[in-house]
Amino acid sequence: LSVSLFTSQWLQLSDMINKKYNEFIPSMDAAEELMDQVEAVSKDIDLLKSFIENEVQQNLHEAVTEYAKLKQQLEKNTAVISMLQHLQEFDTAMEEYHKTLQEKKYEAAAKQLGKARGSVEALKAWKDSELPLLKALSSEITVQRENLIYHLGEEWKKLAVWKLPPAKELNGMESFLTTALHLNSGESKEDKHTPNHLLSSVLQALVIQGELHKKIKLFGQVLLKYMLKPLIMYPSLLVEVGEQLEQGTVLSLHSEENQVEHPAPAEVYTKILIVLKTLHEHLFGTSIDDKKVSAILGDQIWEEMSDCIIRECLLYSIPTNSSQLAAYDTVIKETEDFENHLKDMGYLSGDSTDLLKYARNVNCHFASKKCQDVIVAARKLMTSEMHNTVKISPDYKLAIPKLPNLGGGSREKQEVKRSGHCDQQILENEKQLGQRTLCLPVCRISESVQQLMELAIKTLSEAVGSSPQCGFQLFYTTRNIFHLFYDVVPTYHKDNLLKFPHLAAIQHNNCMFLAHHLLTLGHQFRPHLPLKDGVAYFVDLVPGFRRLGAQCFVAQMNVQKAEMLERLSTARNFSNLDDEDNYSAASKAVRQVIHQLKRLGKVWQDVLPVNIYCKSMGTLLNTAISELITKIMMLEDISTEDGERLHTLCQTILEEGPLVFTPLPEENKNKKYQEEVPVYVKKWLTFKELSIVLHASLQEIVDRWAEGKGPLAQEFSSSEMKSLIRALFQNTDRRAIALTKIK
Repeated sequence: LSVSLFTSQWLQLSDMINKKYNEFIPSMDAAEELMDQVEAVSKDIDLLKSFIENEVQQNLHEAVTEYAKLKQQLEKNTAVISMLQHLQEFDTAMEEYHKTLQEKKYEAAAKQLGKARGSVEALKAWKDSELPLLKALSSEITVQRENLIYHLGEEWKKLAVWKLPPAKELNGMESFLTTALHLNSGESKEDKHTPNHLLSSVLQALVIQGELHKKIKLFGQVLLKYMLKPLIMYPSLLVEVGEQLEQGTVLSLHSEENQVEHPAPAEVYTKILIVLKTLHEHLFGTSIDDKKVSAILGDQIWEEMSDCIIRECLLYSIPTNSSQLAAYDTVIKETEDFENHLKDMGYLSGDSTDLLKYARNVNCHFASKKCQDVIVAARKLMTSEMHNTVKISPDYKLAIPKLPNLGGGSREKQEVKRSGHCDQQILENEKQLGQRTLCLPVCRISESVQQLMELAIKTLSEAVGSSPQCGFQLFYTTRNIFHLFYDVVPTYHKDNLLKFPHLAAIQHNNCMFLAHHLLTLGHQFRPHLPLKDGVAYFVDLVPGFRRLGAQCFVAQMNVQKAEMLERLSTARNFSNLDDEDNYSAASKAVRQVIHQLKRLGKVWQDVLPVNIYCKSMGTLLNTAISELITKIMMLEDISTEDGERLHTLCQTILEEGPLVFTPLPEENKNKKYQEEVPVYVKKWLTFKELSIVLHASLQEIVDRWAEGKGPLAQEFSSSEMKSLIRALFQNTDRRAIALTKIK
């Protein structure tokens, strides 16, 4: 209606415009009137257009609203239909599930249960998922899944039945003899080559339910603990495969007498392969999703089993001697074959494993094991008793094995030989050193130290014939032996070295013995060791060992000096010896010192080198007489009786002192050293002159002084002698005259 009205008005307007146009009105008023009419018509047109647009928009909104309602209703209907379809699928799947489960078609049952679960999951996506029906369906799925897992578990138990010893009785090999594994795969007894559908169905169902890895992991743990590890650890334990009518194949363990402490690799590999081959034939040879079940078992047990083989078997198969390394290729080949069999059965994947790498790296393991054994043996020697000794003579030489010939065809070596020959001819006409120059003096060392040096030489000999890496390790292990001695022995034997002078002397000799041979040990092996130039070998250790031996013996000397001075301190300063108690105390102190020196002389006899023995005894005796000289020289008043008794004490020392020098067991050979006491006792002549003065007259003293040129003047200063004369003699004219002559 609006459109028709608009059209009619527009036509009328057009006719009017044409009519007016044709009727030309020249007047301006007419023209203005005409323009007003045109504007009025334009406004009418705008109003009409606005009206039309409002009408159209209103109709369009109503149409859209209606469409939305219809669409929402359609979606609801579609959702209801979809829910009904899922419910129908759930019902169908559950019916099939119960049917296949009853028929022991476990794979099909698992798939049907998966379909039913998918239907329930789809229903959960619906916005009204809290419906009681949906909760009931979810609960039913959970119940039936547990039911299926239970049935699968029962079937799994029938497939592999363990007979295990009680956990409390696992103590030694005998406890594993009752272990047995019964395998009943359910295959046709008439034709063993008939596919075992039940086994495959059970395994596939376990995979679908996500339970297969759990079952195999638990099985693998039991297999390792009760069968594989015992077979690896105990050489006497063997595995046997038997057949029983009702229980199928049986893997059982039994023992045979075997005195071997650790099994050979080949024996271990054979026993393990028997077990794994049997399992592969009856249980784990089935493939699931193009992957053998044996691969799952292999992933579970391989790492722990290979570690056990390395720790209990391969570790002890490493040779203890470099000459046996070539024969170890057999073990490497056996290990390769073992892994190849496992790969063929699917238990193992990959090119190289830690087990094979360990076997192939035998040189490194040999060096490490050898080094460890050497250090253990060295430490055992160092902590053993030191008092078991052997006598070392100047003719003693280290027993160095024959080293390989390096070849002597080079021009340089020939020149060296020629020049050496010329030098020898020249030296024949010159004064030469003695045959025993730089040789060790006669002494005693610990038997353990001699064995320690032999161990070091043996280790270096092993390094000579080994690979560069092995030789390098063995060389530094030899150095570590001596470093270990330097640290362990003084610490481990610390108390005994201070308590027993015999051990201190032996330790001194031990250190000097080691230092002596370390000087040349590196030179003897240097051409045969794979070391760079500039390596110190063993010479750098020599000063440390000499210092260690000296420090140990000096510490013992200080202990003896302290004991000696402690005994002399009980002599009451050697004063007032006319008193019987004082004289008795002084005499006792002197006798104790002599006894101490004699005891030390016997303890160190035939132990210390003669020169060290004489110097040590001389030092201690000198300490005693120096203390006695000091005490006597401090006396301000010495009576005649005191002088006589002091002279008696001094004479006791002068007579018995030389007798403490007994470095050799043969008494007739010791006289030489007893006559050389003044050489070793610095204050001996001083003490001897003091003894004479204590018993001499004034004139005899003056005569021995001989105007500062006599023997007395060589040992005492004029002030010391004057002080001694004043103490011995009363103040008389004769004493005054004598004092004037002492200058």
